Amino acid sequence: MSWKDRYLSKLCTADEAVKHIKSGDRVVIAHATGEPQTLVEAMVRNHDEYENVEIVHMVAMGKGEYMKPEMAKHFRHNAIFVGASTREAIAEGRGDYTPCFFHEVPELFRKRLPVDVALIQVSKPDANGYCSFGISCDYTKPAAECAKIVIAQVNDQMPRVLGDNFIHIDDIDYIVEASEPLIELQPPKIGDVERKIGEYCAQLIEDGSTLQLGIGAIPDAVLSFLGDKKDLGIHSEMISDGVLNLIESGVINNRMKKLHPNKSIVTFLMGSKKLYDFVNDNPSIQLYPVDYVNNPYVISQNDKVVSINSAIQVDLMGQVNAETIGHKQFSGVGGQVDFVRGATLSKGGKSIIAMPSVAGKGKVSRIVPFLDEGAAVTTPRNEVHYVVTEYGIAELKGKTLRERAMELIKVAHPDFRDMLMEEAVKRFGQFRLEKLLY
Repeated sequence: MSWKDRYLSKLCTADEAVKHIKSGDRVVIAHATGEPQTLVEAMVRNHDEYENVEIVHMVAMGKGEYMKPEMAKHFRHNAIFVGASTREAIAEGRGDYTPCFFHEVPELFRKRLPVDVALIQVSKPDANGYCSFGISCDYTKPAAECAKIVIAQVNDQMPRVLGDNFIHIDDIDYIVEASEPLIELQPPKIGDVERKIGEYCAQLIEDGSTLQLGIGAIPDAVLSFLGDKKDLGIHSEMISDGVLNLIESGVINNRMKKLHPNKSIVTFLMGSKKLYDFVNDNPSIQLYPVDYVNNPYVISQNDKVVSINSAIQVDLMGQVNAETIGHKQFSGVGGQVDFVRGATLSKGGKSIIAMPSVAGKGKVSRIVPFLDEGAAVTTPRNEVHYVVTEYGIAELKGKTLRERAMELIKVAHPDFRDMLMEEAVKRFGQFRLEKLLY
């Protein structure tokens, strides 16, 4: 029997496929914009067939209907990263959060959270029967490799993205053909604050650097100031539309990378259809599982790695909270620490925490004397190199606690500097007079 015949033998409807989910199962859903929407909708539609099914996901970009209060008997969400659609369920006790570095999630599935069912989305098979995981390799591929049952939505709109990003149809148990547009994330609006932060971050990026960029207005603003740089590379958890102009202009060419030269290496993609069309069968863009891409040792094999991540708060010692608002879990650690450590280990590497100086329409300083009660320390003070706001660059590496406090006060919003200085003096002692001229 040829692979094509075996493929046909596995075809079924979405409703037929999800009947193989049993009460008490742990179901892992493909990550972020790779979410198989048809399969998830079928699972929710058949909710009366299940009780106490654990749904494990990181960034949930779909409708998230399995998290509704009326679904509590049927589904319980276990988030490895908290997003807009999952915060309420977790805050109300209808869901849970499992702290975990992104690069360790595959090992979590192999050893601590055995996977009963993986719901994945893949491209059409190629001439040899291999389907690409497309825009979501990350933990999705490892989850499929260790799941007892693999249910795949084969979507002809999923791009064929290269790298270690394929599954053979023989490793899929049930196949549902469903053509639908992929979840898109449109480019953000860049305001004056983000533009200024981007300009400062760009000053820290040298020719030949390898970049890790998150998602949002600040990373895109950084990219907008890199047009005069040369021979930049990408080794990043993800990329979005913001990189396209720099790739097409030759600024990002990956020539100087020690590892995977001439290739942009990522573990997932989030963007518009323009990005998804660009990566289709493009040999310059490759996806690998997250336990490879986000492994600090792997990251560090490139020189001049620059990691740019954001935060909710930074205290005067340089401790970074990027995931909680007080006691409330707001997001997760994701890959921040993976890349901070990778950049620190890289020859000539730099880790940057970039954020606006205030939140709450200017009423709340993001630079604080102490992290809020209940807040998590996402990145320890020992690992923070630079903190950037719209008011400048604070360099913390190698600085004393008093020097760190002064650096951070200089880039805090002016409305909060006096308060921060008073707290710094209480905590660290008097500062020399010349240091007070901020």
